Amino acid sequence: MTLRVELVSPTERVWSGEATSVSARTIEGDIGVLTDHSPLFGVLVDGQVVIHGTNGENKEFNVSGGFLSVSNNRVSILTESIK
Repeated sequence: MTLRVELVSPTERVWSGEATSVSARTIEGDIGVLTDHSPLFGVLVDGQVVIHGTNGENKEFNVSGGFLSVSNNRVSILTESIK
């Protein structure tokens, strides 16, 4: 099973696809999301979001704040901007 991930900024959809996991930094610390993760809403701080693709490739993005939402194997990341 995989995660359906979307990373968006106010001006564009930066990345969308399937992933095995996602890691990000929130105001409460670093978080890792795997399949079947419990529902979660987090506030992102400036830092790196890493999306671990199903093909073994990692996509790394430097984000400026935003939000991360997890529910039913879907991860939505809304960021103020991508550095």
